[in-house]
Amino acid sequence: MNRRSFIGTMGVLSTFGVPLASRAAKASAGHVVVVGGGYGGATAAKYLRLFSQGRLSVTLIEPNDNFVSCPLSNLVLEGSYSIDDVTRPYNELSDNHGIKLVQDTVTNIDADKKTVELASGDTLQWDRLVVSPGIDFMWDQMEGLDETVAESIPHAWKAGPQTVTLREQLEAMPDGGRFILSIPQAPYRCPPGPYERVCAVASYFKKHKPGAKVHIFDANEDVTSKGALFKAAWKEHYADIVEYMPAYKAVEVDAKNKQLIFELGEKEKADVINLIPPMRAGDIAHKAGLTTANDRWCEVDFLTFESVAVPNVHVLGDAIQVAPAMPKSGHMANQHGKTCAAAITALMLDGSVDNDPIYANTCYSFVTDAQAMHVSSVHRYSPEDKTMLSVEGAGGLSEAPSDKEGRHARAWSQRIWADVLT
Repeated sequence: MNRRSFIGTMGVLSTFGVPLASRAAKASAGHVVVVGGGYGGATAAKYLRLFSQGRLSVTLIEPNDNFVSCPLSNLVLEGSYSIDDVTRPYNELSDNHGIKLVQDTVTNIDADKKTVELASGDTLQWDRLVVSPGIDFMWDQMEGLDETVAESIPHAWKAGPQTVTLREQLEAMPDGGRFILSIPQAPYRCPPGPYERVCAVASYFKKHKPGAKVHIFDANEDVTSKGALFKAAWKEHYADIVEYMPAYKAVEVDAKNKQLIFELGEKEKADVINLIPPMRAGDIAHKAGLTTANDRWCEVDFLTFESVAVPNVHVLGDAIQVAPAMPKSGHMANQHGKTCAAAITALMLDGSVDNDPIYANTCYSFVTDAQAMHVSSVHRYSPEDKTMLSVEGAGGLSEAPSDKEGRHARAWSQRIWADVLT
C-alpha cells in the first residue's frame, strides 16, 4: 500500500490514502505505550487511534492530572491569564478515542523485554513505545541549585505550580524592586520564550509597579529568536523598565541572599530571580540510554522518530536532537506526534512509511497583554541529508507586533489544544 498524507498546521486529512472517516474500527493489532502527555505525546496517542481506526491499543502515561500549556503561560505572569486559562483535562482522550489513561510516572524502560515500570509498582508491556518526556534540568551545571532551591528561585519553564509561584513573587515584590531573568545558552525549550517573559513581566510592572526594573542576563551572544522585534518592543513599551545584558552566563546561585554569580565573578542581587537552568531531555529518556547527542538530546530517524540507539522506541518533542533550524516548540512537538503516529501505524499494520514528510511550525510571542508577533517555518525531509530541512521561501516573520496577531495567537492556542486533547 502507498501512503500519502498531508500533515498541516493542525490536522491530517488521510492516511494510507483513505479518508479517516471511512475506515471501520477493527480488533487490536498491537499495543503502543506513550510516555508523557505534552504536545508531542498526547498528539501521538490521539492520532495513533485515529490513523489505525482503533486497531492499535494505546496507553498514555502521564503523572499530572491535567495538561498545562507552556505556550501562553507567560500571560499568567503578565496577569491577563490565570493558570486555569492554560489548563485542560485529559479525559476527552479517553472518552473520544478510547485511549487508556494512566496517571503515574515511568521509572524504568526495558527495551529488551518491551516493558515499562511505574512508580506505583505496575509493569506494562508494549509492542512500540513513544517517549515524549519534555525537558529536565542539568542541576549540576549551576552551583547552589537543585530541585529544592528551585522552589524559591523558580524557573517556571514547566508550566504549572512554578508559574503560579513566580506570579506570586512578582505580586509580593515592592514597587521599585528588581527582577532578574537569567537565560541559559541555547539550545533550550522555546527559543523566544525568555524574551516574551521579559515583556510579560515588564507589562505587569508598567501597570502595577512602575518603579520596578527587569534586568536580563543572557548567556547567549544575542537574543536567540525574533531579536530585532523584541528589542524594538522593549524600546517602545518598556524603555525605562528593561535592561538587556548579553553574554552573561550564570554559574552559581546564592538563594539565601537572592544573588546570582556569573562566570567572571560578577554578583547581582534582586528581589525576584527567575533562573532558567541549562536543560536536556527528560530524565527517563536519559536513564533509558536515549540521549545519544552529547549525553543531552535524543537522536532519531526523522521518518519515524525511532531512536537511533534503541529499536522500537520513538522519541518526540523538546527531548530530541532537532534538525537544522527546527525549534523546540509546542507546535513542532504536535507535528512530531502526527508524523510518528502515522509511521508507527504503517509499521504495525503493514503499511508504507511516508518518505517525504512535510510539516509546519508557528510560534507566537506576546509583547504586551494584547499585541503579539510570530515566526513560522516549513520543514521537509531530505533523503540526502537524512534530516528535516527548512523549505526556502516558506514561513516568515512578523513585520511588527499587533493586536490582530494577539487575537490570532489566542485563537491558535484554542485550536491546537483541541487538536491535541479532544
